[in-house]
Amino acid sequence: MLLFNIVAGSAIASASGFDPGAIIGIGTTLSVVGSLFTPMAGVLPMAITITTAYAGEVLEDLLVRATTGNEIVAGGHIRVQPNVSKKFAIPRLKAGKMLQKRKEQPVEGDSKGDFTIDEKYLEPQDVMAFTTFNPRVFESIWRPFQPTGNLVFAELPSEIQTKLLAELAKVVDFELGGEFINGVKGSSEGQYFDGILTRISADSSVVKVPTPVALTQSNVIAKMKLVRARIPKAIKNNPNLKMFMSVEDAEAYEYELTDRPSKGADYTNMNPERFKGIRIVALADWPKDVIVAAVTSTGVDSNFWAGVSLVDDQDAILIDKLTNAGEKYFFKMLMKADTNIVFGEDIVLYDGRDAAVAAGSTELDALVLSAGDLVPAFATAQRNYTMNVANNVDSTTITATGTHTGQVIKVGSTTLTSGVASADRNLAVGENIINVNVTSADGGSTATYQILVTRADA
Repeated sequence: MLLFNIVAGSAIASASGFDPGAIIGIGTTLSVVGSLFTPMAGVLPMAITITTAYAGEVLEDLLVRATTGNEIVAGGHIRVQPNVSKKFAIPRLKAGKMLQKRKEQPVEGDSKGDFTIDEKYLEPQDVMAFTTFNPRVFESIWRPFQPTGNLVFAELPSEIQTKLLAELAKVVDFELGGEFINGVKGSSEGQYFDGILTRISADSSVVKVPTPVALTQSNVIAKMKLVRARIPKAIKNNPNLKMFMSVEDAEAYEYELTDRPSKGADYTNMNPERFKGIRIVALADWPKDVIVAAVTSTGVDSNFWAGVSLVDDQDAILIDKLTNAGEKYFFKMLMKADTNIVFGEDIVLYDGRDAAVAAGSTELDALVLSAGDLVPAFATAQRNYTMNVANNVDSTTITATGTHTGQVIKVGSTTLTSGVASADRNLAVGENIINVNVTSADGGSTATYQILVTRADA
C-alpha cells in the first residue's frame, strides 16, 4: 500500500535522517504562473525555474502544453514532478504491523513491526522537439509589434511571445504521451527514456498473470477476472484503482457486454467504463493485449510518476530563421523527461503481446526441398525462391517447419506436419510452382512461401 502522509513523514524523517522536506514537501502544491491554458482535469500545476532568453511564463506555457497534451497526464493518471533536471528520489515507505496490547512501561523488547524505507528515482533524459513553420500564418499576432522586416521572436513583448507560442504549440505534436507509456531508453533514434509499461515489464516485484494470450471479445472478461483476482487486498477498494487497456480491448469488452443477455447476470453491472467497480481507462497509446491494474492519480500516492523539465540553457527554446534567404522559421525546444513506478507489488500486469504475435504468425522457421538448394538461402521473412535441378531429378519432398504451435501448413490441399517431410511430389520438365501456405494459429492470417523449381530438358 502506498503510504505518504505528513505525520508519518515527519516521524520517519526524524528517525531515519531523511530531510522532512524530501518526504513531506513532495505534496506541496506547485502553481502555474501562465494563464493561457485552461487547467485540465487531474493535471499537476507546474512552476518552472529555467535560465533562458525568454520569460518564465512562456516556458511554463510550453512545458505544460508539451506535458499535458496527452491522455495519461490529462486524465489524471500519473503524478508529474516538474523541475526535475538531474535526479529526483521517490521515497517508498512500508510499515509493518505495530499494534499490540497496551503496556504501562513498554521496553525495546516490546517493539513490533518496522519501517522499510528505500527509494526509486526519476532521472530525466534529453528530448528535443523540432519543427518548421511560416511566420506569415501567425502574422496577425506579431506584425503589430514589428511593422517592418522579418519576425524577431526574442524582441517581442513576453505576452505576445506567449500568444504566438500558444498558437504554434497547437500544431506541434510533442508525442510525450506515447513515450510516457511505451518509451524505451537506448542509443538509437526514438529511444529517449523508459516509459511506464517498460518499467512495469522489467520490475520483478510486479504481479504478472501467467500464460497470457491475445485478448479477444470472447475471452476479455475472463482475462479481466484473472487480473482482478490478483490485485492486493490492501488496494482493492482504493478509489484510484484503475484498469488500463487499449482502446481496441476496451471496445471488445463493451461489445461483449452488449452481446450478452442481461437477465439473471450482472456482467460487471453492464457498465463498459467499469469492471466490478474498478474504473477502466482506455488510452490510444496503450498497446493491445495488455491490461494493467494500479492505483494512479496526480497525487503523491500515485504508483505512476513522471519527471519533466526544460533544459537549463539559454538555447532551451529557439525560434529563428531556418535559412537566411528563406521564409521559413524553425522552432526547437529542449526538454528532459522520465517515468517510473513506485511499488511493483501493487501493480498487476497481463501482457499477451508475445502470445498475440505468436498466434498471428504466418512465418516458417525452415523450408527444405530434397531436390536441391533454395535460391536465395532460406530466411523467415523471404517468401519467394527459385531452384534449378537436373533432368534426372523428377520429384521432391517438402519439409516446412512452423515458428509456432497451432499453425496450419499446406501444399495444395495436403496438410503438412511441421518439421516432417511430405510425400514425393512429381516435377515436370520446365517450370514447377510450389506454394507452401501457412495459416496462423488464430486463423486470422494466411501467407504463402513460393518456390519456382525449373527442371532441365533431357
